[in-house]
Amino acid sequence: MRIPNHIGIIPDGNRRWALKQGMSKEKGYDKGLNPGLEVFKICKEIGIKEITYYGFTVDNTKRPSVQTKAFTKACIDAVNMLSKEDASLLVVGNTNSPMFPKELIPYTKRRDFGKGGIKVNFLVNYGWNWDLGSLNQNDSIGKNNIIKNLKSRDVSRVDLIIRWGGRRRLSGFLPVQSIYSDFYVVDDYWPDFKAQHIYDALSWYDKQDITLGG
Repeated sequence: MRIPNHIGIIPDGNRRWALKQGMSKEKGYDKGLNPGLEVFKICKEIGIKEITYYGFTVDNTKRPSVQTKAFTKACIDAVNMLSKEDASLLVVGNTNSPMFPKELIPYTKRRDFGKGGIKVNFLVNYGWNWDLGSLNQNDSIGKNNIIKNLKSRDVSRVDLIIRWGGRRRLSGFLPVQSIYSDFYVVDDYWPDFKAQHIYDALSWYDKQDITLGG
């Protein structure tokens, strides 16, 4: 089976899952922590070199404060959990905003934990327009020039994006790195994660015709 180098994870459906369980919406975020760790372990085992998790966006911070506090805490907890694994961690997001959790500032420069190895990126308080904000209309349109001016320049091209929760949209996920990504949708909500979701996505990816426009 052809294995992607870099997988993007959009863990959607936490609030809908909570409502389905008779809980308030913010209760769903904490239930996404163990699935995130399980994805990491599966990807590491099968030889994927890089994972990017979509934590929360600048637009998400417009939600009620009880929800923003819950998903911010979940992101902090997720990063702290993975800092106990063998991984190379990086958090990418708008640190100039008060919505960026100060606890994650130390991770905004890539750091190796344990034996290092697999790259793990978290998009936290991320916005596509913030990411592209350093580009100037007068800049050369060359590929290398665009990449070096991205705020997310240390994140490589994404081969496969997997989104849980049934929504069929990218929601601003790494617009440059995802330009040739294959996009796989899981209808189950993120807290209902099963390892088979990953294996099904990889099996589907293996059958795609990868041309990168050529």
